[in-house]
Amino acid sequence: MQVRLLPELDLELADERVRLFDATGGYRSDTPPPFWSFAWPGGVALARHLLDHPELVAGRTVVDLGAGSGLVGIAAKRAGARRVTAVDTDPAALAAAVRNAARNGVEIETAAAAVPAEVIVAGDVFYSAPVSATVLKILRAAAADALIGDPGRGHLPERLFEELAKYDVPVRRSLEDGDVMTTRIWRLRRPTSGAASAGP
Repeated sequence: MQVRLLPELDLELADERVRLFDATGGYRSDTPPPFWSFAWPGGVALARHLLDHPELVAGRTVVDLGAGSGLVGIAAKRAGARRVTAVDTDPAALAAAVRNAARNGVEIETAAAAVPAEVIVAGDVFYSAPVSATVLKILRAAAADALIGDPGRGHLPERLFEELAKYDVPVRRSLEDGDVMTTRIWRLRRPTSGAASAGP
């Protein structure tokens, strides 16, 4: 299935009418939601940005954090990244990322936890306070550029980031409240040499 804004890519995704928990037969606490079966706006915008600005990842090692379908990592690889590792806690997501990479003629590696890289990319990962705290800890501990796609879900500490771009991303009414979400691309600010780091 082609993703709107990303005609270059073809992904294995849920049908347009499918809602988040349809694939699991309803909510179950022991079954992770199949986030990987959807192209979320933060990932779509970030993938578009990488394809349009390949200099951000070309020749560099990249970690796609919270990879889901592998969309952002695949875009990074297509933009010339030397090596891409899709990181997700859901084994089904990692399997989907590998399938989608093959579908798009690229190879990516997978891992259940973040590995060292020169660039960390993450689309739509600031969607809850606990997840956001975990992601921010990983980003700030890594010696890497960190690029984020975020549609304004309310848990991104914007003061710690600089805005690079903005996209209007078509979205599914079965998942979101409208037809388009304004989504921003952010880069994590790094403390200047000798400066004290900001609090969380």
